[in-house]
Amino acid sequence: MPPFHHSRWLALAAALPATAGAQERPAAAPVTALPEIVVTGRGLDLPPAAPAYGVSEIDRQDLTGAASGRIDAVLAGAAGVQQFRRSDSRSSNPSAQGITLRALGGNATSRTLLLLDGVPQADPFFGYVPLGAIDPGLLAGGRITRGGGAGAFAAGAVAGTIELASAGPAELGLAQATALVNDRGETELAGSLAPRLGSGFAVLSGRWDRGQGFWTTPVDQRVPASVRARFETWSAGLRIVALLAPAVELQAKISAFNDARVLRFAGANTGISGQDASLRVVGRRPWSFEALGYVQARDFHNVVVSSNPPYRPTLDQSATPSTGLGGMVEVRPPVGGGHVLRLGLDARQAQGSGREGRLVPSLQRRSAGGTNSDVGLYAEDDWALGRLVLTGGARLDRWSVVQGRFRALDAAGAVVSDLAFPDRSGAASSFRAGALVRVGSTLALRGAAYSNIRQPTLNELYRSFVVGTVTTLRNPALGNERLVGLEGGVDWKPASGIRLSLTAFDNSVRHAIANVTVDGVTRRRQNVDAVHVRGIEASGDLRFGLVSLDGSLAFSDARVRAPGQAYNGLRPAQTACFAANATLAYAPGPGWRLALTLRHIGAQFEDDLETDTLPAATTLDAFAEVPLRKGLTLILRGENLTDAMVLTRNQGGSIDLGAPRTVWAGLRARIG
Repeated sequence: MPPFHHSRWLALAAALPATAGAQERPAAAPVTALPEIVVTGRGLDLPPAAPAYGVSEIDRQDLTGAASGRIDAVLAGAAGVQQFRRSDSRSSNPSAQGITLRALGGNATSRTLLLLDGVPQADPFFGYVPLGAIDPGLLAGGRITRGGGAGAFAAGAVAGTIELASAGPAELGLAQATALVNDRGETELAGSLAPRLGSGFAVLSGRWDRGQGFWTTPVDQRVPASVRARFETWSAGLRIVALLAPAVELQAKISAFNDARVLRFAGANTGISGQDASLRVVGRRPWSFEALGYVQARDFHNVVVSSNPPYRPTLDQSATPSTGLGGMVEVRPPVGGGHVLRLGLDARQAQGSGREGRLVPSLQRRSAGGTNSDVGLYAEDDWALGRLVLTGGARLDRWSVVQGRFRALDAAGAVVSDLAFPDRSGAASSFRAGALVRVGSTLALRGAAYSNIRQPTLNELYRSFVVGTVTTLRNPALGNERLVGLEGGVDWKPASGIRLSLTAFDNSVRHAIANVTVDGVTRRRQNVDAVHVRGIEASGDLRFGLVSLDGSLAFSDARVRAPGQAYNGLRPAQTACFAANATLAYAPGPGWRLALTLRHIGAQFEDDLETDTLPAATTLDAFAEVPLRKGLTLILRGENLTDAMVLTRNQGGSIDLGAPRTVWAGLRARIG
């Protein structure tokens, strides 16, 4: 007998009164069929005024059509999105994978909040995003909201929010598998199984990437110890979505990953690993609500090899175990009157420590760490008044920095230093407000203002690190960053298949945390007066039959404000003045896609004093999807087809390079 779903019980209950009264009435009253209950696996819908903040959408076609098959390449297609360094997620040090927007960078910590199914993805200790653990092929779509956030987990979203949503059976089918190989013999294997279970579904997935890597060291700088950037990454996950009651879903997920790399020299092994679990309950109307809880266990290890002969390992950052805990509850009561009211609470805690063992016997062994936490209350209301929609929100955060410590032992195991740093706590308020007005059916005008805070990470507070010959020192006295910003924009759809968007903004991060030069071989994390950025962002989509053209660009004038300091008025490290990309695509038939992507990033500076330059770079990528037969597709991908030289690091002429020309070919099979 087939399962008897909730919807059938409800339909039977609706029919009972008519059946019971059949003997008293000449004809039974018609039974109104209840709408089918659809399990989405998503969170609550966007409130009506969300477009006031300049929202950009990432569709599944963008996610599955990246030439590298990596999520960082997908995100780089949106105006203003950048990692701290230009390296991709196969060849960079994971701790440099901080995500930011609007040139508000300056160090490797994320100033943009990245959520996957509502869960923050930044590492609890470092603040980087484990990009290799996010398979774009397992995502249904995404959304980028620039500017300070005021909703769940928004403390830390000083440059914006990126929200990614997992795919279900509708996107993945019952089963699918992808296998590709490139011209260096590197491989990419991925697969998923997504059966429908009653009113819900499950997704079991896995991915494994491995290869010898490319040379990140230029030919004229290679030494006997130089090696390719070898990599091996695997990830696996299980997600279950079930119906608890009519219009109430349960979404449960567990996942694990491991990402290992070799950087520049033999023995310079680095890697990250993690295990995550989350549980989310979503209820839709009349009282909409969302409740989420998660736990994350992460680790990082890194071996530093001397850049001078005899090129031996000198430092073993053997482990950086950390734990992230968090949760949120949001309620939307049915207040009516054109209002959508959001009331919520969220909490996060990050706990971790770093352990270092010096491979030179005369040097120290060290450990450092602590606990950061934040509890926030927020309220936001959207009010629709015909063609005008107004929105306003406020947030109050209670933050703390506790249990900070540093301990060092000499070669004999005797204590050299044992420091406990003072506990700190405080409260901070933030806000955002915006307006969206539709002028006719083709034009929308919008404006917004906002503020927000970001706590320093445990890494910024307590961990020093070495890159090349430069040591960057910790600073346990760092204070919170605070964003204040405003923006205005226009969205224009003059005809079917044409969309243009333009935004001007003025953002300032006060007390921004930067890596400040002390001398030729030393930098120190420090709060500067501010990083002030003015800029313009533009994007457009054109559709002409089988041909489409999508593009975006970002221009920013970013300056550090630090009167009396050598870096006053200079651009923050690693921030480009200009970035742009465009994708031309042709779809000659169902399942076909042929695309070329041109991407340009302007010149950047390696450090805060603008001493070393990373020249501008332009790359050309290609992607082809060709159906061979039902359920079987040929995939061809080309990265950096012109083999442009992309500098990702330049410290006094010691250079690292990005990905060279790489060509991939493979097959994708799908059932259902």
